[in-house]
Amino acid sequence: MLALVTDAFGGRGGIAQYNRDFLDAVAESGVVSSITVLPRQAPDLSEPRRGIRQLPAHAGRIRYSLAAVRTALAGHVDVVFCGHLFMAPLAASIAWLKHAKFIVQTHGIEAWPRPSKWQRTAVERADLVLSVSRHTRAAVLSWAAIPPERVIVLPNTVREIFSPADGSTQRAALGIQGKRVLLTVGRMDSQEGYKGHDRVIAAMPELVKQGHDICYLVAGEGDDRVRLESFAAQMGVRERVRFLGAVEPETLPDLYRAADLFVMPSTGEGFGVSFLEAMACSTPALGLDVAGARDALGEGELGTAVAEAELVHAISRLLVQKNGNDILTAAVQARFGRQNFSRMVRWVLHRVQLPIISSRHVTRKAVLT
Repeated sequence: MLALVTDAFGGRGGIAQYNRDFLDAVAESGVVSSITVLPRQAPDLSEPRRGIRQLPAHAGRIRYSLAAVRTALAGHVDVVFCGHLFMAPLAASIAWLKHAKFIVQTHGIEAWPRPSKWQRTAVERADLVLSVSRHTRAAVLSWAAIPPERVIVLPNTVREIFSPADGSTQRAALGIQGKRVLLTVGRMDSQEGYKGHDRVIAAMPELVKQGHDICYLVAGEGDDRVRLESFAAQMGVRERVRFLGAVEPETLPDLYRAADLFVMPSTGEGFGVSFLEAMACSTPALGLDVAGARDALGEGELGTAVAEAELVHAISRLLVQKNGNDILTAAVQARFGRQNFSRMVRWVLHRVQLPIISSRHVTRKAVLT
């Protein structure tokens, strides 16, 4: 497999994590003998698991394209995995050149509007298109002339490190003992601005008025932080909002455990893996009833999805409920855990008619159930 991705090992954010999870599951499956990953960026040091080789990153479009073609010509390629819609024309050309199977991954906002002609053509030539949510799948089918059975929902998975535990040590470290803690984990991008940090900040004065002694933790980086800090001051809640910046991966589970409620009222989530991470740590999650967040929240069976107008009421209601529900953790792992994700990846590889080495044959019925 040749994987052309924006980022994977050593990358940051939800797309990088999805690519790592997918490629790890492919390697574990034994269906392909080797995986070569070519990223656009890899800011952090990371060592892929055995069976996966990641080449140096190439940030420029021309440099990356030349590196991808050179890599493809240098060896045997049975399947090309394209980790982002923007790279689909390049990946489709390489798949055609190598007579390889072609898989395209679609995530969220990049696939919702009608893309360029070259991107549409590339997607329509794919043997399989993967979408992280039903919303993204429906968007792809709205603009691509492709049989519906070739567009499959393969949602994010949640890693085992996200599990219930006592969050009091993290609360003490942050000096927020006795507070009712709200948490959002996500980038603050001024060009996108859909994560919903400002919606939470706008709700805080009314929540304080109702008697909630709240603290709002914001984890993540981005150039919109200055505006959000100013908005918090404008709303009179600046001392209640803590911007934590980038959080180390090993610290993130403790941060979820320290929160009483994870809230991300985003209008543009392709899926929202942070919802899964919070709920796997037994912290209730709240989002808007739009886009891919519906899938991550299990249509209300796992987390809570509401209309924007109901946000304040929903936060207030959830803050008075008891936290620490192990049933929630079990339900999230059963639906989005690594075991189920790995079965689905094996089924994807079976769909593109690659040889299955394992004796365990995964059927469509088994995956869907």
